[in-house]
Amino acid sequence: MDTRLHAIAEYWNDAAPAFDHEPDHGLGAEATRQAWVRRVAEWVPGGPLDVLDAGCGTGSLSRLLAEAGHRVTGVDLAAEMVERARAKLAGAGLAGRFMVGDASRPPVGAERFDAVLCRHLLWTLPDPEAALRHWTTLLRPGGRLVLIEGRWREAGAESEPYAEGVGELPWAGGASAEQLARAVRPLVRELRVEPLSQDAELWGGPVSDERYAVLATV
Repeated sequence: MDTRLHAIAEYWNDAAPAFDHEPDHGLGAEATRQAWVRRVAEWVPGGPLDVLDAGCGTGSLSRLLAEAGHRVTGVDLAAEMVERARAKLAGAGLAGRFMVGDASRPPVGAERFDAVLCRHLLWTLPDPEAALRHWTTLLRPGGRLVLIEGRWREAGAESEPYAEGVGELPWAGGASAEQLARAVRPLVRELRVEPLSQDAELWGGPVSDERYAVLATV
């Protein structure tokens, strides 16, 4: 693992014990959980489908996908996150496969998926556009890319320090919907942007920054 990826993995390993304290991470409140259940059902309809959760964190969205009957593979660079994801699904009596690895290039070999889902990961990547290109190659024809992203701290708050030694990241602080759509559009057949800032239940309360989903079909 190169130096930057090692630093990023250690940052998220350290963050793992408190990660689910955030309302939209742990989905502990029923209203927040149900808000995500509804969205996931809209974004990954039908099934059962093979779904890759890239940057799965503690597995909250993987759990919702598995509850909906999908076959889930989660990948995260942080081993502590992966252990929590495994425990979360096992504790709920759900099947899921989880791997420690670079979510921008998941270690899935020649396997292909019906959907690749990614939430709040792209800002952490040294080369987010390369990740987008690679994810589209992991999709079967007609497969769907579900990118839940945002442009953080638009109200002018200073950026929080990130992993030491990572250096400048291309999309530090997040990407606007326009910026992400512009990067994805040449790679896909269809694309739409779904604004999410107005849905306070998703985030456990009102937010003032830009949050959205880019939904694309290859």
